[in-house]
Amino acid sequence: MGRLTTHVLDTASGRPAAGLKIELWSHGKGQALVRSMTTNSDGRTDAPILPESDFSPGTYELRFFAGDYLRRSGIKLDEPAFLDVIPICFGIANEQQHYHVPLLLSPYGYSTYRGS
Repeated sequence: MGRLTTHVLDTASGRPAAGLKIELWSHGKGQALVRSMTTNSDGRTDAPILPESDFSPGTYELRFFAGDYLRRSGIKLDEPAFLDVIPICFGIANEQQHYHVPLLLSPYGYSTYRGS
């Protein structure tokens, strides 16, 4: 069975983004909040965002609360911040595969990809 994971790296500081709030939303018939988690000291969640028992094909969105994290990190941001909540919409087509959606973050840019 598959699962959904992430890893958030703060490229401005060169370290994992610890304490960053993440929400997972399902985009089935309307949007529904599936779960909310916070990254640990390694920039990962302590458990899969979507574990094997809940993993199913569909369209999802991860929302990374980057602005809150960056402010707590001591970075002075413009108000409103250029990046506040970063939404990443993606599809899960194969429930047998591992979907890893990492985020490379800085105050003025981000990058993501499907990892392994």
